[in-house]
Amino acid sequence: MRVKILVVDDEESICEILKYNLEKEGYEVDCAYSAEEALAHDLAGYSIFILDIMMDRLSGFDFAKRLKNNNSTENTPIIFCSALDGEDDTVMGLNIGGDDYITKPFVISEVLARVRAVLRRSHITHHHAYNISKSIYEPDITFKNLRVDRNEKLAYVNGEDMQLTKTEFDILLFFLTHRNRIYSREEIIRHVWGCDVVVTNRTIDTNITRLRKKLGEYGNNIITRLGFGYGFKETN
Repeated sequence: MRVKILVVDDEESICEILKYNLEKEGYEVDCAYSAEEALAHDLAGYSIFILDIMMDRLSGFDFAKRLKNNNSTENTPIIFCSALDGEDDTVMGLNIGGDDYITKPFVISEVLARVRAVLRRSHITHHHAYNISKSIYEPDITFKNLRVDRNEKLAYVNGEDMQLTKTEFDILLFFLTHRNRIYSREEIIRHVWGCDVVVTNRTIDTNITRLRKKLGEYGNNIITRLGFGYGFKETN
């Protein structure tokens, strides 16, 4: 079955550029020129959403919140594509549940690479969950009162769900399974995002900053070595 993508942007030229290039890659692409128009589509039928943010009436952020609050679309990946390039905008998009954030003007090859990477991560997650349900149960990973449920893709601190995004979960899982060693940003990208995606240092730093806050008392266990990278230490 072909991958279906919904592009939501009030600039028709942006929609046309994305539609043309994504269809060349073999994807099936629909466009909506407002969030209200997008709501008229069968949203459950899409594999990924590419959303502008600054749109009249219903913004891309508000539309994304609706997707995440709908059982049929809550796990569908979202890529924000916006002229808003401030760190706060990126953090907000990722906190809402976005899987990636691309700033305009963009390079189309970078957009295609990021779409492939997000779809690959989504496919691996779903395929992995299917295999677990059929045959393999993976035990939880724990550190004191921090627990990661690899089967349900959830993480808890003192029994409270941390409400992690997919990327935050992948980073935490990587750190907890590779403790007491510093990893460069390039190594983290390779393990979490894969080799065929362009990820900026700011994207990594923003995700780790958010993860630290959500970890609460265990946030300081994620350490930074300036000039080298990040790691998870069992003791501070």
